[in-house]
Amino acid sequence: MSAPLIVLVGPMGVGKSTVGQLLAERLGTGYRDTDEDIVAARGRTIAEIFVDEGEAAFRAQEKEAVRSALGEHDGVLALGGGAILDADTRALLAGQRVVYLSMDVEEAVRRTGLNVARPLLAVNPRKQWRELMEARRHLYEEVATVVVATDGRTPDEVTRAALDALELKET
Repeated sequence: MSAPLIVLVGPMGVGKSTVGQLLAERLGTGYRDTDEDIVAARGRTIAEIFVDEGEAAFRAQEKEAVRSALGEHDGVLALGGGAILDADTRALLAGQRVVYLSMDVEEAVRRTGLNVARPLLAVNPRKQWRELMEARRHLYEEVATVVVATDGRTPDEVTRAALDALELKET
């Protein structure tokens, strides 16, 4: 069994994929994204899975993808925005080096326009994003080793802040 060097959590659109790839590059390790694992395994987008099978079916697939990745991957691992909703997943994250990438709703609007293919934000995206964050923020904080704010920062600045917060050196 291996364990990831860093696990990234945070809301949709916060930059987990971009920052994760930069962290992996700077640390000389691999990058993996559990959302990408699900899409590859199912041959369908996450939005399609949500629509065709429902959120519960997607969350079951997500839980398995996270469990597998935590046991197999020793680099930087990015989790989907809702992965922390599952209590078993949160338990698996205990003892891991977890970075919670945070942002406020205005930053979310600026980055994503809240108009991309986000099945949980289909109607009144600003209100739904706020509600999602109210429900999830404490869970992100529960699993986090460190919190790195992304508001107004470039991906490079966020990457540097994460490395500094974790006291990791680039290779």
